[in-house]
Amino acid sequence: MKFSLSLVALVASALSVSALNTIEVKGNAFFDSETGDRFYIRGVDYQIPDANGDTADPLADYDVCSRDIPYIKALGMNTIRVYHVDNSADHSDCMQLLADNDIYLILDVANQDQSISRDYPYYSYNYILAQHNFATIDVFQNYTNLLGFIAANEVVNDVNTTKAATVLKAVIRDMRAYIKARDYRSIPVGYAAADVEENRYQLAHYLNCGEEDTRAEFFAINDYSWCGDSSYTVSGYSTKVKNFSNYSLPLFFSEYGCNLVEPRPFSEVESIYSEEMTAVFSGGLVYEYVQEANDYGLVNVTAGSDEVTILTDYNNLASMLNSTSNPSGDGGYTTDNEASECPAYVKGLWEANNTLPALPSEASAYMTDGAGDPLGPDGPSNQWTPSDSSYGDATLSVSGSVSQATATLSTSSGVSSSAVGSSASATSTDGSSSSSSSSSSSASSATSSAAESSSAAIADFNRAQSAVNFAVPAAVVVVCFGFGLVAF
Repeated sequence: MKFSLSLVALVASALSVSALNTIEVKGNAFFDSETGDRFYIRGVDYQIPDANGDTADPLADYDVCSRDIPYIKALGMNTIRVYHVDNSADHSDCMQLLADNDIYLILDVANQDQSISRDYPYYSYNYILAQHNFATIDVFQNYTNLLGFIAANEVVNDVNTTKAATVLKAVIRDMRAYIKARDYRSIPVGYAAADVEENRYQLAHYLNCGEEDTRAEFFAINDYSWCGDSSYTVSGYSTKVKNFSNYSLPLFFSEYGCNLVEPRPFSEVESIYSEEMTAVFSGGLVYEYVQEANDYGLVNVTAGSDEVTILTDYNNLASMLNSTSNPSGDGGYTTDNEASECPAYVKGLWEANNTLPALPSEASAYMTDGAGDPLGPDGPSNQWTPSDSSYGDATLSVSGSVSQATATLSTSSGVSSSAVGSSASATSTDGSSSSSSSSSSSASSATSSAAESSSAAIADFNRAQSAVNFAVPAAVVVVCFGFGLVAF
């Protein structure tokens, strides 16, 4: 079924707004900063593969975004989530078209080669990742229809990757600090979590505990628990609402739309925007706009053309969204919930540390001078690894006198270099993390001892990383000039 071109043209030209009111956080919900109305995310996840099937930036190609935005608007959407952008590209035309159609953007800052590594999270938080994140903030902060930044997606995706949450929280802290230091408007920074039953609540509370400036400003969940014609209770939605009832941050579904039953009826829409849920949740984004091999698409598109074919899922979703209104008033939101207590260390289940790594020393100048030119996805990769790749670094311990810092910088062209500093050597062991002061009394003495050791190790690693940060830029220069390549 082809979409009517006349309707596309009508929707595209229906509005001529040059800018949208910014969205702000109040309590556990989002609000229009000018009207004071509660804002519910009615959105879709929007990422378009290029002709080769690779991930492309849909907001850098006006032919692509102008083809798709009218269809997204006709669904009744007010928000898109984009997982990948080229921060060196021009996004102004597509961002303006989104604004003209009353559509906000939630943007993931990570790219494949500029992201937190699950295997070596501490090594991956270096000046390269900080520069990429901060430069992306620079590029998008002035668009008033930017709703917020997602610092990472599903970094913690099972019980074995919870140590990476320590670096995730540091990245959120430093993105927030950069926005404040550059005197930008308040732009929420948060996280999109995998719906891991064993630790979803520990992660949510961890990102909302401790000092205010270290906390996330929203928490989102990629949730596929409602399949077919399920229900509020059978899907587990009721349990999530109950367990998050005292959570002080805005919550929403960053992905939803289980496809175990096809075509998808999207019956969960009625619950998501009902008063049963809106006291805790602020809507969600359907996965996903374009059809790929995983069969989650709402439309088929032909790469490099303006051809769009509507699928049954699109019509079902449009019907549900257009027949489901938001609750009247403020939807039962609250400003009374307090920040969380940090979850206690539990070996094999929750091993994040409450002592966060420092901002990489080479990145400190960005806070005063700015991040500089955005380098795009082909810029240097932050995926440094220990010289002995059998090491893991999620909780680091640094041996004795710390004589040498070694990291490996790999590029997609296969070129690599070792950057060796003169003063520190970061190695790794399986340490444990510290627990919050509120829960430390219940931790065993063994856990407390391990936590203290791990906290000291992180402090040592910060010093070790400073040596690595100093040495690696020179290595990158050697690589670039020696091979005539841009390292990434």
